[in-house]
Amino acid sequence: MEDINTKSVRYPVATDIKLEKIALKLGRTKKTTVIQMVEYFYRSKKDPLDLNDELLKKELVNGNNRIIGFFKTQEKDFLLPIFSDTGTLVTITKQHTLYIKDIGKYMAQDLENTKKLAEGMTALQRGIARTQTHLEDKALLKLRFSKILEYYITQRESLGWTTANVKKEELQAHVRQSLENL
Repeated sequence: MEDINTKSVRYPVATDIKLEKIALKLGRTKKTTVIQMVEYFYRSKKDPLDLNDELLKKELVNGNNRIIGFFKTQEKDFLLPIFSDTGTLVTITKQHTLYIKDIGKYMAQDLENTKKLAEGMTALQRGIARTQTHLEDKALLKLRFSKILEYYITQRESLGWTTANVKKEELQAHVRQSLENL
């Protein structure tokens, strides 16, 4: 079997100490740490001399710009229409509040008018009842008067022309008394 580890790298002792600390910290061997570092720099295309990591900064700025752009788009598409619609709703609500107050005033006034109308209807019913009573009393009076008149007529006829004035006066007094009793 052939050994794939045929290459070697020579570096100073100070670098070896740093490499050993990194490997211990990561819990790997120095060989594995070197292989992973090479893979990292190869894939990320970063320059190990660039301590400020300009590519990372650019990516962060681009990411921040994308996030800010997303927020601005969301604000324009959603928040601004909601705020403008909310303003419209507040205006409509104020108008509706005025309408509702006017309706409340109208209903209070209508309640007063209804009470007055009910009182008028009650007074009218009482007046109709009184009129009905008067009509009944009038009919009864007519009936009684008619009986008195009939009595007077029959008694006068029975007295004849020759009857004394005393009896005629008695009859007239009786009829007058009957009328008074009505």
